[in-house]
Amino acid sequence: MAKLYFRYGTMNSGKSIEVLRTVHNYEEQGKKVLLFTPSVDDRHGIGTVTSRIGMQKKAIIIDDRIDMVELASTEKPNCILLDEAQFLTKAQVQQLADIVDTLDIPVIAYGLRADFMGVLFEGSYHLLAMADKIEEIKTVCWFCDKKAIMNMRCKDGVALFEGEQIQIGGNESYLPVCRKCYASKRKAAHKL
Repeated sequence: MAKLYFRYGTMNSGKSIEVLRTVHNYEEQGKKVLLFTPSVDDRHGIGTVTSRIGMQKKAIIIDDRIDMVELASTEKPNCILLDEAQFLTKAQVQQLADIVDTLDIPVIAYGLRADFMGVLFEGSYHLLAMADKIEEIKTVCWFCDKKAIMNMRCKDGVALFEGEQIQIGGNESYLPVCRKCYASKRKAAHKL
């Protein structure tokens, strides 16, 4: 029986590497995979899943026009994988659930749980509510050895705690941090 999986982690936790590894494992066995990524993620070109260590693969772009259920019904893949799932809409998460429930195709979505202010993204909110299985991909805090659970936005080495929810970036813009280090940096920023 197919399931909808949501695998979440902070920035720099290896989510994209995990997506690409999973695609490789299916394809190495001669199985078909549909790999999706939202159009909003344009760091390495729209429609490309890229890890920080340089591995990359072309993906199907998710935008308002795509019908993932229809595509899955036509293509009949063994599995569907998504990177940057936090950028999905409620309707797109519902499409993923429909794929699992009506076509019996497993769907594995990878993404952030919350933004740099600790607020859930729309896609993450609905994946947390609808996924059959929720798994954390772990990494360590940039400043100490605790588990990172938050994303800290930075500009020129200074932590930011206000701004637009979506700002595409990598290590130059975001650091994985534990709650204690996040709170410490936030407290220091408010003293300025």
